Amino acid sequence: MSTARRRSAVAALAAVALAAGLTACGSSGTSSSNAAPASSAASAGAPSSAAKVSGDLTVFAAASLKETFTALGKKFEAANPGVKVTFNFGGSSALAQSIVSGAPADVFAAASPATMKTVSDAKAAEGTPQVFVRNTLEIAVPKGNPKHITGLKDLSGVKVALCAKEVPCGAAALKALQAGGVNITPVTLEQDVKGALTKVELGEVDASLVYRTDVQADAAKIDGVEFPEAAKAVNDYPIAALAKAPNAPAAAAFVAYIRSAEAAQALTAAGFQAP
Repeated sequence: MSTARRRSAVAALAAVALAAGLTACGSSGTSSSNAAPASSAASAGAPSSAAKVSGDLTVFAAASLKETFTALGKKFEAANPGVKVTFNFGGSSALAQSIVSGAPADVFAAASPATMKTVSDAKAAEGTPQVFVRNTLEIAVPKGNPKHITGLKDLSGVKVALCAKEVPCGAAALKALQAGGVNITPVTLEQDVKGALTKVELGEVDASLVYRTDVQADAAKIDGVEFPEAAKAVNDYPIAALAKAPNAPAAAAFVAYIRSAEAAQALTAAGFQAP
């Protein structure tokens, strides 16, 4: 074979080898490309980190939620170091009216669907409010129960504090009294459940109809008397982020936290019932 032919043959073999090498590289690239979706699929199965939230968060909440929400608010802040939670506790009806009137707030947790409806009807709630707990009534009496109150019938002859009928605890009390066929004339009508409870603590009344959770939270100062008619006046507690929330991301995160298993455990321990 001539020198020219040998050179030509070597070049041809080199070209074939080069083509084979490129094909092999192409196969390797395809395999690498196929591996990427597998990796993505694996990561998709792993829990994704929650979006970080920050800034001020204002929560309007029923007075009966004060103890548990204060504790849960601290836990929420600890999990979200950039957030500062401020609570406004009070009668749900008054809080609802404040929200409708334009008070700046991010979240509303009410003690009844009726008070939440005030906010929803004004299109001030973001999405559909969700019930996260329920609550029932008890008769709060001074320590030792000096008047020996055993049920609703015993309230007829003593001084009683009730919540105003516009307030969820007041509406529930009226339902319970009607269910028991008991008529009483309260000596005071309070604007939230803590106000009615304070009257018992101060000795200004002999009894008050409040939530079971409030009796449990104040067990060092008062006693509670259960009564069967309470089953006729159970209150659902809905929560919602607000449509004009100044801090919408944090509002959504807080609502999700309150509906979490961790928060549910704390609320149940405080005497609330699962919805």
